[in-house]
Amino acid sequence: MSYRKFTDRSGAVWQLKDETLNRWVFDPVPGNPSDPRTVTPPTYTDDPFEMSEGELQRLLDKARPSGGPGKAAWPFKDDPPGT
Repeated sequence: MSYRKFTDRSGAVWQLKDETLNRWVFDPVPGNPSDPRTVTPPTYTDDPFEMSEGELQRLLDKARPSGGPGKAAWPFKDDPPGT
């Protein structure tokens, strides 16, 4: 499977991965110091290759940083272990 490469307005390069029907990830390529970002794809297409550079830039602008492992909130009233 191939992923769409995209260069944003600041010159940073991303690889757009369509992980599920409801989640796409802008993954920074080597040399791009940014963190991965997730976005809900548009409803009018399920193929990132059919989107223009402008559409991809607008998606990236709305994207939120992806949480890494261990970022979940502690679900109990007491403090998490080790704090």
